[in-house]
Amino acid sequence: MDGTVNQGTCLKLSGFTAGRGVRKRTPGQSVFPKTLFSDSLRSRRRELKTPSTLIIGGGIVGLATARQLLRQHPGADVTVLEKEPAPGQHQTAHNSGVLHCGLYYTPGSLKARLAVEGIREMAEFCAEHKVPHEICGKLVVATNDAEVARMDKLFKRGQANGLEGIEKLNRDQMREIEPHIGGLAALKVPQEGIVDYIAVTTALVKNIEKMGGKVVTNARATGFREGSEWTVETPAGDFSADWIINCAGLHCDRVSQLAGQKRDLRIVPFRGEYFRLKPESQHLVRHLIYPVPDSQFPFLGVHFTRLINGGIEAGPNAVLAFAREGYRKTNLNLRDLFDALTYSGLWRFAFKYPKMCVNELRGSFSKKYFCKQLQKLVPEIQPSDLEPGGAGVRAQAMSPEGDLVQDFHFARGTRALHVLNAPSPAATASLAIGTEIINQLEFN
Repeated sequence: MDGTVNQGTCLKLSGFTAGRGVRKRTPGQSVFPKTLFSDSLRSRRRELKTPSTLIIGGGIVGLATARQLLRQHPGADVTVLEKEPAPGQHQTAHNSGVLHCGLYYTPGSLKARLAVEGIREMAEFCAEHKVPHEICGKLVVATNDAEVARMDKLFKRGQANGLEGIEKLNRDQMREIEPHIGGLAALKVPQEGIVDYIAVTTALVKNIEKMGGKVVTNARATGFREGSEWTVETPAGDFSADWIINCAGLHCDRVSQLAGQKRDLRIVPFRGEYFRLKPESQHLVRHLIYPVPDSQFPFLGVHFTRLINGGIEAGPNAVLAFAREGYRKTNLNLRDLFDALTYSGLWRFAFKYPKMCVNELRGSFSKKYFCKQLQKLVPEIQPSDLEPGGAGVRAQAMSPEGDLVQDFHFARGTRALHVLNAPSPAATASLAIGTEIINQLEFN
């Protein structure tokens, strides 16, 4: 992969360096329209005196926000504080690397708008910085009559969100693309893609430092002092700035509370576990194969993803993690577990979706059951085709009523903005999210 948008193999579809300071058009034709929402976003930019800014969290959203701030306000004093030895070690590094184009999201929502804008920006960024990526498209498969009806609604939603080239396929047409696929019908979504998000993170850090920003590692925010400016206490020293932007991901609710915000929403960590297809079975899946989502359940369901660096992932499920950074079943953090189990919202969620919770947990311990869910999409898949894969933890905001917050959610404080919910497609939309954050700031 040379970093360019490769359309030739795409479903027959159309065309760290850590910060060292402690305060002392792509080749070929793009498949994305040049302007969808970008004009309206840019028109909202103001000519303002740019204050100094501290961004807590060096994942992809925090880094993208720093990059966009420096691009809009050259020479601004921008510092990213990351608690780990390197940026992008959690949600950014533990996902399947999909570029989401905005199919599933409610028209008019932030997710829909920023996904559509974000995938175009991310593809351009990857091409410019030679980050491996590919706009390979995907199939969304309906396996029964009820799913065909929901697929038709999904088709209209994709059109409303501005997706281009989306079309309905019958069984013969979809098997020309994926010969081993099951189901009755499918949507072809040509703008979906795959990418190496770790490489994106590396490129963002270099970009930030080139523009004069700083990325400071081993700098966990342990305290905040608010005066004429904000001071953030960290093991790497104290850092001061006019504004703070909280992009702390799995810990964003706690960081907001440290900064004086009421913790109305809580992050409940859900681990998503994957299998991988063994090399001799990878011929069964060529690209991306997804299910038609069921609006009665809060999670999408297992699917197949071709990885940018090779291989096929299958999953994920969604089970409660016993630690916010709990990538294995055996990972346990008593503080995190107590925080989740004493939250009324989690119990209300479990009572709303008891069957789903049991089935997700069952899939975590039974490869046979997990495989049975995969067979709805690719009937030939057998448990012997699967080997253990990786896992990620989703930083999912939940309300006290037990509802998952579906859209991106920001909260304002005094010279502060907190990103309190940024699940998928946040990685895809990170550059657009960064611009949205900057547009919401009222610099004085």
